[in-house]
Amino acid sequence: MISLLDAIFAIDNEIKNHTVKTKILTLQDALNHISATSIKCTIALPPFDNSAMDGYAVCGDGKRFEIVSKIFAGDTKSYTLKAKEAYRIFTGAKVPKNCDYVIPQEMVELNEDRIILSNPLKANANIRKKGEDINIGDTILDLGDRINSAHIALLASQGIDKVEVFCKPKVAVFSSGNELKMAGDKIKSGEIYNSNIPYILARSKEMNTDTYYLGECKDDKKYIKGLIKKGLDADLMVTSGGLSVGEADFIKEAFLELGLEIIFSKIAIKPGKPTTFGKIGNTYILNLPGNPLATALNFEIIGKYIINKISNSNSTYLNTISAILSEEISSPKPVSSIIPGNFDGKKFYPLKGVMPGNVNVLNRANSIIVINESKDLIKKGGFVKIIPISWNFFTKEFVDFTS
Repeated sequence: MISLLDAIFAIDNEIKNHTVKTKILTLQDALNHISATSIKCTIALPPFDNSAMDGYAVCGDGKRFEIVSKIFAGDTKSYTLKAKEAYRIFTGAKVPKNCDYVIPQEMVELNEDRIILSNPLKANANIRKKGEDINIGDTILDLGDRINSAHIALLASQGIDKVEVFCKPKVAVFSSGNELKMAGDKIKSGEIYNSNIPYILARSKEMNTDTYYLGECKDDKKYIKGLIKKGLDADLMVTSGGLSVGEADFIKEAFLELGLEIIFSKIAIKPGKPTTFGKIGNTYILNLPGNPLATALNFEIIGKYIINKISNSNSTYLNTISAILSEEISSPKPVSSIIPGNFDGKKFYPLKGVMPGNVNVLNRANSIIVINESKDLIKKGGFVKIIPISWNFFTKEFVDFTS
């Protein structure tokens, strides 16, 4: 059995050389993809000194200036000011040469073709200087960045309409158990609806993967091997159930016969001890427990991390937020405990009455904490590290996310 953090390090070491194909996408189609290149600024922003507001561009000191012309935004001509001259100028317009500052229109008194300044201004006041936002050579997109709307705005500002990205990872999913039926099927006494597969499918798709369901699994080794073979073109195959010792649980046996190389097969964690990670050829295998909450919680920590790694993201590690614990909680040593609850911006409130087989948990929680194996008690008012689950919060450097 391996500790939780050692499991993270084992995954990190195993997937560090994973190869991902790339493709070219338009800016809008690239949203939420991982950048396969680093892009630097080639057009300074602003690209020229321009007026920050509607007013008057002036040259020289004093209070009285003669208005000689107007400059509108988009005017490409070059103008030069002389001492005591002013140009009527509008927001975003290129300021003339020798412009000392721009006077806001509300700060002047207009007298025919002259303006009278009410209060003195500092040099360069109300002028947006070339490159003050971003300068030539500055990085606007890093290799491994997940492209968001802000990146798209920056790329568009450079006239870039296409970007190279890594292809989405393929994730194949199935679970074992003759008693499990998919939503929409009719069930008989002794059967239940499968909530694990829809959860894994949905959570994987939220991470921008090409995720697909391999099909209904039967407790028959030959049939299971057929499903596994169908999924070996995926980057990651995720299964749930079939890891306990039982005469009808054939998943592990089927995987081993198809050449599964096991990296680890048990984690010192509650819930979810029988979580297994390995690979067959170029396909990584994550075998999760069958209990719904155990499946979901381990996918939040292990599954999402693996997907980040095979996506070539440069922010793969879970990040945390410091919170005050609302009540005393205990954890059985020597295993780590995953505890779902709610973070209100200051305190973390653990959910009560939570069992590994529950389904009605994560819809009531916005975060989890992980108590490490060396800690058996955290008192009320103590500090814990919360891991958000209702939004993604990852970082480039490893963070010990246990409390």
